[in-house]
Amino acid sequence: MRTIADAVLVAAVGCLTAADLASSMTGSRDDDWFSWLVFAGSLAGLLAWRRLPLAAAVVTGAGIAAWTLYGHIGELLNLPVMVALYGVAVSGERRRTLVTGAVAAAASGVVAVLSGQEEGRPFPSPVLEMIWPLVPLLLGEVVRGRRELTASYAERALRAEREREREAERRVRAERMRIARELHDIIAHTVSAMTVQAGVALEAMERRPDLARDAMRQVRASGREAVRELRATLEVLRDVPGGGAPGAGGPAPGLAQLPGLVARAGGERLRVTLAGPLPDPARVPPGTGLAAYRIVQEALTNVVKHSRAREAVVSLAEADGTLVAEVVDGGPARAAGAPPAGDGGGFGLIGMRERAAAVGGTLACGPEPGGGFRVRAELPLAPLPSVP
Repeated sequence: MRTIADAVLVAAVGCLTAADLASSMTGSRDDDWFSWLVFAGSLAGLLAWRRLPLAAAVVTGAGIAAWTLYGHIGELLNLPVMVALYGVAVSGERRRTLVTGAVAAAASGVVAVLSGQEEGRPFPSPVLEMIWPLVPLLLGEVVRGRRELTASYAERALRAEREREREAERRVRAERMRIARELHDIIAHTVSAMTVQAGVALEAMERRPDLARDAMRQVRASGREAVRELRATLEVLRDVPGGGAPGAGGPAPGLAQLPGLVARAGGERLRVTLAGPLPDPARVPPGTGLAAYRIVQEALTNVVKHSRAREAVVSLAEADGTLVAEVVDGGPARAAGAPPAGDGGGFGLIGMRERAAAVGGTLACGPEPGGGFRVRAELPLAPLPSVP
């Protein structure tokens, strides 16, 4: 299509130039074989104005210089070189356009001076002859600038769209990880507590029916709590109006719910103590409170699953704008097959570190020198700035 369009353009320029060349203007030389030979060469060079614009400009420029020095006068004889100069500007870069304009203006002025030295021939103004080659170059620069600006806008829009897609994917991954942590914390903790209490009930069913009944009541309470939290999580996922409100699935757990968590975690085999008063829940951002609750919950779950400890102590304190949450069990070393106490381990330790990092905090865990295991989370009380 571009080749056909170029051929049509050259044909149109050729018709206009030929009509001007064949006309008999006052003071202009009549056309002859040399005039038409230069005409043919100019059109042949013009065919390459898009692929080889500099070569086309040189050939057509030589043609108009030959016509002028030969004695032809006509306004339309400049058309071939004007198209070629436009091609130089529109397909190149600014420095090439400036150099081409300087050369073309100087050559046109010299040709005008040489042409005016012959007697009986109108003397063209060198200044005007130096200006006309700059017109197509300026037009080409404007068109090229518009194209580059449009391409720049399109590239920016494409980059912005790709960035939006990457951000959407990142948010989806982050949401999937958050959901996985919520489900893990709810199910792992509740199932572990229910398993322990059910074991206590089975062992005490015949000897101590009252203890067995208490254990089964604890199993029922743990199950109800798990159902409540799972319902709240599902309402958030389904975007149910009012989801997460007290009348629906209940608010997200925080410091205010920690005493209940500690009470449910304890039992006949493990005694869990909440040391000291809790910090004021109103001073703790919801995200920090939820992270502290889940970290304590997971730490107690690990005590139940991986330790033979008979007691555990949960403590929360506020120090220098930081909420410090600790869970320490007084048991012996971990049982064989338990998750490593260091940086390795299963999803529980990974989830605790992710929860602490999500609110800008840190988490450290490891065995105590005299036996037992400590989990310590330091969570900032100032919420992280939102990312726009």
